[in-house]
Amino acid sequence: MLEIKNICVKIIDDDKEILNDFSLSIKKGEVHAIMGPNGTGKSTLAKTIMGHYKYQVVAGSIIFEEDDITNISVDERARLGIFLGMQDPTEIEGITNSEFLRTALKEVSGENINLYHFIKRMEEGMNDLKLSESMLHRSLNKGFSGGEKKKNEILQLKLLRPKLIILDEIDSGLDVDSLKIVCQNINSYLEENPDASVLMITHYPRILEYIKPDYVHIMQDGKIQKTGDLLLAKKIEKDGYHSINVM
Repeated sequence: MLEIKNICVKIIDDDKEILNDFSLSIKKGEVHAIMGPNGTGKSTLAKTIMGHYKYQVVAGSIIFEEDDITNISVDERARLGIFLGMQDPTEIEGITNSEFLRTALKEVSGENINLYHFIKRMEEGMNDLKLSESMLHRSLNKGFSGGEKKKNEILQLKLLRPKLIILDEIDSGLDVDSLKIVCQNINSYLEENPDASVLMITHYPRILEYIKPDYVHIMQDGKIQKTGDLLLAKKIEKDGYHSINVM
């Protein structure tokens, strides 16, 4: 699904490298979790895979389903089936949630979207996520609570049906009940789409109790320093990063 080969990444107009000779391989149907101290490059990794303009790949390559996507645009990556659930979703005044989602779905699919079928899918998704129907007509993320913003990211996922799901701290700002709802919807999506892959970035192992990872990776100094399973995440929660000699 995804092969990241020895990439070095820096911020545009800044010589400092954030990712340094970073490599990662994700097969179809796998769930990978990335953990690590603040400032080690976890969110940079997510945005780089998605093609954020602020980050420049100065070496290495990103291969998605055997195609080199290192230098293609964000919208092209989205059309290929890559989705980023953002840590802090952007608020856009004057564009309703339904307008945004219908436009995004049309752009990704390349087809005109039947309004009746779209509204039906929207309502089903919102019911699954326990979201109020009023959110259909509210400006995108404007005035949404932290939990509503994160649920809205998962609503987008359910409608756009990506192949590679990147979740950048999707658990932050969620209470226990909301976390369960979000994870249930992600797991349901993965059951319906067994070839879909997930790359989760998180600080806390709690979400990994709900969405079981095949691999847990520890990042330090812009690259993966150690790989294990859920037990590695639990050890970090108990003893900290110093306990596994990555700092």
